[in-house]
Amino acid sequence: MASPHIKQDLLKLGKKLVEEGPVKTLPTSRRIRILFDGEYIVDTTSALYVWEHQYYPYYYVPRSSLQESLRLLLPQSPSPFWTARVSGATRSTDRVLIFGEDIGERAKVLENMVRVEFSAADAWFEEDVPIYVHPKDPFRRVDVLHSLRPLKVRVGGQLVAKTNSSYHLYETGLPCRYYVPATAVERNLLRESETTTACPYKGVANYYSVELTHRGLEKSKFEDLVWYYKTPTLECANIAGCLCFYHEKEGVEITLDGQILKQPSTPWS
Repeated sequence: MASPHIKQDLLKLGKKLVEEGPVKTLPTSRRIRILFDGEYIVDTTSALYVWEHQYYPYYYVPRSSLQESLRLLLPQSPSPFWTARVSGATRSTDRVLIFGEDIGERAKVLENMVRVEFSAADAWFEEDVPIYVHPKDPFRRVDVLHSLRPLKVRVGGQLVAKTNSSYHLYETGLPCRYYVPATAVERNLLRESETTTACPYKGVANYYSVELTHRGLEKSKFEDLVWYYKTPTLECANIAGCLCFYHEKEGVEITLDGQILKQPSTPWS
């Protein structure tokens, strides 16, 4: 059973959307499927991008797109919105928010739509391509540009990477990221990390920490300072296997074409 806090969290979101309306919405004809407990519980070409906040969108799906057997589990209610349980063969989730009819002009676009918590599902698909973390924002873009400008990376004052061939990744709203060939980095300084993260635009990332040895054999370790994508998404395929340093972290200095770049300020600084 879901905790009262979790249900209240969803009900608070429903109340906000009904009273204020979403930031914006956009219909899509993409085929959206939700895999839950080994079965596709949603298969629709009538999903809706919903910006619950300004940062990125969510997919809402028509209530009618839920499998018939699952729709029978949804409670009837006179409320404009409510939480519901979706059950599969071996597990269930309460992370479902349903909007009814006559919910007011500000939220009219959400009538008879369902929000399934992204992380509660086994997987989401746009057509036959998996989605990571949340849907990609259709108003956001990622460009990967090859560059022959010389690039150096120093960590703690020590040169750890040097190359004349790198990929510059430009993502709307974020600082440029510099991906260098794996062979351009001093490999003896890298330590494998168990950390992984996922990005809807690039895929699943793995990490290295950087360990430096100073005079007197004193060592300093910069945790999860470098990331890379083994199998990035198609639009970022060129960065596969290349390494990228957290430029905003303390002790990291990047020199491009002879100029030391200003460290950016981001949520990861």
